[in-house]
Amino acid sequence: MLFVNGRRRVGYDVEFRGMGWNGSCVHTGKRIRVCLKNREKGLWVMKHIAIGILGAATLGLMASAASATTLDTVKAKGFIQCGVSTGLAGFSAPDDKGDWQGIDADFCRAVAAAVFGDGTKVKFTPLSAKERFTALQSGEVDILSRNTTWTINRDTALGLNFVGTTYYDGQGFMINAKKLPGVNSALQLSGAAVCVQSGTTTELNLADYFKANKMEYNPVVFEKLEEVNAAYDAGRCDVYTTDQSGLYGIRLTLGAPADHVVLPEIISKEPLGPAVRQGDDQWYHIVKWTYFALLDAEELGITKANVDEMKNSPSPEIKRVLGQEADTKIGTDLGVSNDWVVNIVKAVGNYGEMFDRNVGSGSPLKIARGINALWTKGGLQYAPPIR
Repeated sequence: MLFVNGRRRVGYDVEFRGMGWNGSCVHTGKRIRVCLKNREKGLWVMKHIAIGILGAATLGLMASAASATTLDTVKAKGFIQCGVSTGLAGFSAPDDKGDWQGIDADFCRAVAAAVFGDGTKVKFTPLSAKERFTALQSGEVDILSRNTTWTINRDTALGLNFVGTTYYDGQGFMINAKKLPGVNSALQLSGAAVCVQSGTTTELNLADYFKANKMEYNPVVFEKLEEVNAAYDAGRCDVYTTDQSGLYGIRLTLGAPADHVVLPEIISKEPLGPAVRQGDDQWYHIVKWTYFALLDAEELGITKANVDEMKNSPSPEIKRVLGQEADTKIGTDLGVSNDWVVNIVKAVGNYGEMFDRNVGSGSPLKIARGINALWTKGGLQYAPPIR
């Protein structure tokens, strides 16, 4: 019992003991006031610990929910939003009907086929070099498939995950041979005006190359690709620099393509490939294994024309890849149907077909496979097994 000012007070000791206190507040009113302050302090601490625990639990739930956010969002809206260039022949550019064509555009169709079983369920968002990363980070697009170079800064500081290299490239130079007769090497370009797109690794590589070779140059910089193209075609600069594959495509759009020559030097490594946001492993795996499926299909001889026939192949590996293996869960474990590879190949063919149609022998660019050949043919394209 407690006695305060000579009066019997019942309940305080019980109350304090019930709250987990040790009963040390017995005696005077002063001691009780101290105890009450300590109690209030203890309750404040307990309250904020509880808030912290609830907050951590909420963040955990949010992080868990985020792992499936992109796939859920894509399925809910019924299509994939694909970020592409504003127009680069062979990679992503609208044709005369407004339909997007190119390796990068076809890759998004392949992902749509894996997710929906229908390669047409994709919409394209043209993005400048400056806009592209913000569009992906903000969720405006689900995939960035836009002739973008894989670098450590983009993998870390920008929070992106590159799924693979759909095109191994390198930066080169193009000149108007009529304006610069006798120039057959980039080492002869000291003092030249060079057209380049801002916000790109191209701009940085250009500076490095000229500095390393103790040459001077005058950069003519534009934000949008079409602005760079127009400036070069109008003669505002002597040289155009970008990925060499891009130079071949751009040359076709110029007023007099035959006047322009791509110089032999390759001054950088430019592994180009699609990227997704970090923090969503399931979506990253779906997009990454779509790329691998395109390569594995080519290696196994599975084409757009024979994919249905190949489902009856006696090869255990082909059966597994095409989802015909008994009790397979490869597709469903990924988050798609077990015939996901069949759907991909029906939509765009295998990697080799996609390459030839857009930039290779079947295209106006006529770019040789070179290092983009499969590893079995001396190239760098190599995929882990689907098993």
